[in-house]
Amino acid sequence: MTVTLVLTLLLSVLIGLSLGLLGGGGSILTVPILTYVAGLDPKEAIAASLFVVGVTSAVSAVNHARNRRVKWRTGLVFGVAGMAGAFLGGLAGGYIPGTVLMIAFALMMVATSLAMIRGRKNGAAEAHDGELPVLKVVAEGLVVGLVTGLVGAGGGFLVVPALALLGGLSMPVAVGTSLVVIAMKSFAGLAGYLTTVSLDWALVGAVTVAAVAGSFAGARLAGRIPEAALRKGFGVFVLAMGVFVLVQELPAAAGAAVGITAAAAGVAAAVCWFAVPKCPLRTPLTA
Repeated sequence: MTVTLVLTLLLSVLIGLSLGLLGGGGSILTVPILTYVAGLDPKEAIAASLFVVGVTSAVSAVNHARNRRVKWRTGLVFGVAGMAGAFLGGLAGGYIPGTVLMIAFALMMVATSLAMIRGRKNGAAEAHDGELPVLKVVAEGLVVGLVTGLVGAGGGFLVVPALALLGGLSMPVAVGTSLVVIAMKSFAGLAGYLTTVSLDWALVGAVTVAAVAGSFAGARLAGRIPEAALRKGFGVFVLAMGVFVLVQELPAAAGAAVGITAAAAGVAAAVCWFAVPKCPLRTPLTA
């Protein structure tokens, strides 16, 4: 067993931890790990991530369901709509340059993370754990499925915000329900990619086993962390990964500029948050 393989498997545990705890972030971790650590081609990494995240999400969803943190009707309807979009996205993704896909992937992560960090006005009062309207779920599922199938993401980084910010579900329930959606859409997107991409199934299987192991720990932690902290932590995590991918994929000068800008923005945000009483970062977005 090579050092690269050992490192890949150790990092893969974080994939499951992220999915079990946050209901997303699996592909955000899996794609960079398989691309930059395991050395796979971006398209192979994207396709492999769909399998890894799909299996891990299905296992983790069972753990959440046992704790009544899954809304099955909402999840299944969203998932079916998302599968249609994800399959089409996976077909199209096989014909788009890998670098373009990775940059698009990163930009969507940054935009989504900012929405999660700020939240929505009176979000705590509006949060509920009921089923969402079917037509609204179908529309959101189709859009999210198309986007996530195209860039190879299981979709948690878009599904959780859709359920929590747009749908109004509490974060723990949004996390559990998103896992059902992610599993369904991941396998649909994988089917699309396998028409043009071949995988090293031994490596993919090993990464999947490690990720599933991490998902058990994540599911145990999910119900014990305050909702606001979980939402903001999700946003910060996605933002950091989005910036990392941009730095890796953009030309050297542009990547360095993004990294420096992100670091400066991070310092400014920290100063604002902790030292400025009326910091705009604490003001939620209106519904």
